[in-house]
Amino acid sequence: MKITLDTTVCSGHARCAAAAPELFRLDDDGYALPFHGEVPDGLEEAARDGERTCPERAITVE
Repeated sequence: MKITLDTTVCSGHARCAAAAPELFRLDDDGYALPFHGEVPDGLEEAARDGERTCPERAITVE
């Protein structure tokens, strides 16, 4: 499972990091940073939670 973040769409609401802080990190301005690699086992639902909370739909989990 991979997380793709469209940084051109992210508006810095930080809802993804609030929903899944173990997966989504923020830069100094509150914008989500790209996630590199595979989602660790056991965090699949957290990844989906982060995806669902994004109001801009900048996050895709596949």
